[in-house]
Amino acid sequence: MNENKTNINWYPGHMAKTKREIKELIDTIDIVISLVDARIPISSYIKDLNELIKNKKVIIVFNKYDLCDKDKTDKFIEYYEGKYFKVVTCDSKNSNDYKKIVSTCEDAMKDINFKRKEKGLLPKKAKCLIIGVPNVGKSTLINKIVGKKVANVGNKPGVTKNLNTLRINDKIDLVDSPGILWPKLDNDEIALNLASMGIIKEEILPIDKVAVHILKKLNESYKDILNKELGIKEFEIDDIVNMYEIISKYRNIPFKDGEADYDRISSLILNLVKNETIKNITFD
Repeated sequence: MNENKTNINWYPGHMAKTKREIKELIDTIDIVISLVDARIPISSYIKDLNELIKNKKVIIVFNKYDLCDKDKTDKFIEYYEGKYFKVVTCDSKNSNDYKKIVSTCEDAMKDINFKRKEKGLLPKKAKCLIIGVPNVGKSTLINKIVGKKVANVGNKPGVTKNLNTLRINDKIDLVDSPGILWPKLDNDEIALNLASMGIIKEEILPIDKVAVHILKKLNESYKDILNKELGIKEFEIDDIVNMYEIISKYRNIPFKDGEADYDRISSLILNLVKNETIKNITFD
């Protein structure tokens, strides 16, 4: 992975507040459900998660699994499983996928209650904390799990603002939390991967920088998509102006003042990913 440094300070007040509340609440939590975007399962894993959750059981949900390059992403599943995490793959648009999360929580709780029984304690209801970076699909997933619309859903980061406890069934309560990021995004590759998937707000990074990052990633691993969606057969990183002119002609985007409309084309590139037109990609 590229270790280039960037200087993005991204830490709205509600994120700092959420971390404080999680630290206060964590002793009452039995299981942590950590959502990652299956297209960037390393970049979207909360960097300081282990400091927040102590030694709680962790289930990692690879959300948007239907959008990823499964050959690549499955290697990251093996990586997490090698660290003794439980892993569940999930398409949040599939109403049945959420059942895998519920059943995995129930199985994990059996172990916890068995240990409680050995200590002479009564079994307890599972209290599960669901966490993830912004716009990773938590709200949509929670609505599927609960079976009704309880969480606000939006195709932008930062929709959920507070910790909320939701009853799933007589065995599980779910604590929803706002999306959180670490205080400083000091790795260029991770920051750009997050921005490519709409996890960092668009105004935080220059849109053209994110768009060029997407082009580079497509060129590295998905040349057929680059050609089909944007008309680029031979990508030249040293001649981005020409690349934008090719896209302009291929997509019938009029020139502006004699040049390609760079902002409009950059927005197009981002929206191809954000609106899920481009699928079967993994950038990590």
